Amino acid sequence: MTVDGANPATEKRESPRRKILPYGDRHGDGMVQVSFTLELPDGPEAEEAGRQVMKLMGLTDPQIVSSEPLGPSFTFFVGYGKLLRPVDLDNLKVAKLPWEKLDPETINKMVRERLGRPIIVVGAATGTDAHTIGLDAILNYKGYAGDHGLEAYSAFRVVNMGSQVENRDLVAKARELRADAVLVSQVVTQRNVHISNLTALVELLEAEGLRDDVVLVCGGPRLSHALAVELGYDAGFGPGTKPSEVASYLVQEVLKRKGV
Repeated sequence: MTVDGANPATEKRESPRRKILPYGDRHGDGMVQVSFTLELPDGPEAEEAGRQVMKLMGLTDPQIVSSEPLGPSFTFFVGYGKLLRPVDLDNLKVAKLPWEKLDPETINKMVRERLGRPIIVVGAATGTDAHTIGLDAILNYKGYAGDHGLEAYSAFRVVNMGSQVENRDLVAKARELRADAVLVSQVVTQRNVHISNLTALVELLEAEGLRDDVVLVCGGPRLSHALAVELGYDAGFGPGTKPSEVASYLVQEVLKRKGV
């Protein structure tokens, strides 16, 4: 019995909160590696400035383990430090795509039986972005890591407009083809140009009265589903995304919107 008379066997015991620290040499030591560049010539002053930068990050015991000059006025640093404040896993808010991973045969069958025609997908790397590796991996037949792109599915009709496509040209093509989905790839991220370009596309689609007519998806190394939704997109895919994941999402979302 406890002091107040309660029976320990019947007391409600709360589960311990799940907290986690980075893993370096041993469990929960909080060790992390960071890298950054400072506009200072390599030397003792730059190294001390680097340690202070790490302290401002909230790291204790900061150590600069490597400093390399980048020309006469810049230095690149690699450092180690300890993070003492853990992440509370029970308080995480994770934006997840509401879709089920489907195999290609199921995707093709669903579209054939329920829509009766291929889903029309238009994709492009827009603005000044000349990188099409990610876009091609998702759209082209060859795909990525043994996972065939959307062109390999009978469920999709794919139009890959390539790189450096102006937003207005992408919107015009989507209107011309009566596209069901528009995919945008953004690799260039300096000065957040990907943010402004993606936002401009949403605004243009809204101005043209087409936003509600298409499933709008973006992807790239600095993009996530949470950021995509914040920018006005229906979904976002980050690094390592396979074509079958995009295909699974598109078929389920398009069929849901069509009510079939």
